[in-house]
Amino acid sequence: MGALDGKVAIVTGAGRGLGRAHSLTMAAEGAKVVVNDLGDEAEAVVAEIEAAGGEAVANHASVSDWEATEALVAQAVDTYGDLHVVVNNAGILRDKMSFNMDESDWDAVVDVHLKGHFCVSRHAGVYWRNQAKAGATVGRRIVNTSSEAGLFGSAGQANYAAAKAGIIGLTLVFAREYGRFGVTANAIAPRARTRMTEDIEFFKAPEGGEDFDRFAPENVSSIVAWLASDAAADISGQVFIVIGGDVHLFRPPAVEAAIKKGERWSIDELVASSGELFGDKGPGLPPMAVPG
Repeated sequence: MGALDGKVAIVTGAGRGLGRAHSLTMAAEGAKVVVNDLGDEAEAVVAEIEAAGGEAVANHASVSDWEATEALVAQAVDTYGDLHVVVNNAGILRDKMSFNMDESDWDAVVDVHLKGHFCVSRHAGVYWRNQAKAGATVGRRIVNTSSEAGLFGSAGQANYAAAKAGIIGLTLVFAREYGRFGVTANAIAPRARTRMTEDIEFFKAPEGGEDFDRFAPENVSSIVAWLASDAAADISGQVFIVIGGDVHLFRPPAVEAAIKKGERWSIDELVASSGELFGDKGPGLPPMAVPG
């Protein structure tokens, strides 16, 4: 038996890269998959799943289209009778330094990443809320895709980093709002070879095929399948950085230090007390990524 037997899942941006790997892995674990992608690659992934004995159907909705994503959720329910898992993966890049970025670069990236995550999850949430009210207490899962750029900041990616940081906030909101309906919401920040990184030398596959392919997207898909399964029913509101065989639990920003007084601070007092906030390390920028 697979970890996702009987589950119905939507995977967005699933024509290539991480989305394709997620779809294939989840189907291999028994899920029926709605493979969402704007391009023709969705049909190819469906064919791969069916050739391996699984069940899948293609969908070409834009994840930032309100009505199309409502229809995407309806397609999953109409085709397979239910919906248990949403994997939000679709994304694009429009990298530029912020002083060179124009409005269309900003809007396009925020639209696909942040609005796209919201649209699909919102419509799924309506369905799940109605199901819970009708007495269906089956576990439901949202797995969102953030990035180390959104956790640490990345020069040249103001649009992408801001959208990915917003996805962390959105994940926490979904975990709090939808928990009462049996829904968990978690996020991953994957470092993998995708259509957005495949031309970067750092992400190239090892030659010869003997070494562990650290950046193969399938490595990340194992974590997604786990978070989508019943085994992860008590895990919600968490963020995981996934790099090859390494899984890092990332805690969202938390209060690290404080200075207090019973009245308004003067600027001179703040200057004198600032060392208590920053400690020995000083107010330097955090690292840009997890080491490794």
